[in-house]
Amino acid sequence: MPPPPMTRRTLVRSGALAASAATLISAASPSSLAAPDQPGAIFHVFAFQWKPAATDELKNKAAVDIAAFQGQIPGLLEVHVGRNASPRGKGYAFGGIMKFESQDSLDAYVQHPLHQALLVWLLPLVDAIELDVRA
Repeated sequence: MPPPPMTRRTLVRSGALAASAATLISAASPSSLAAPDQPGAIFHVFAFQWKPAATDELKNKAAVDIAAFQGQIPGLLEVHVGRNASPRGKGYAFGGIMKFESQDSLDAYVQHPLHQALLVWLLPLVDAIELDVRA
């Protein structure tokens, strides 16, 4: 005779759902998430919606200039930048990910003269969203 079909009720009765929930809760516990003051890599993620004044030449310049930060800004370990390939981008046509060795290096990047020079000409051309995510 085949086993009964697996339903939510069957899972609850067997305790499997409780075990799954316990696993998920422990995976998201504070001990598994890096606190803001803990050392470790941090990823700076950004996406742009281009304004009408942004020409293809300026969009390409943004990609080149941002990619060139790697090797010039201390603590910036990796830069990946380019056009959004997702059909779910909600108008965000360009973006990137930057990996920093620490929160301090990310904080220094924000004030770095190369970054500040980029912002002067880029900010008028974009609506941006940014996230900083711990590794």
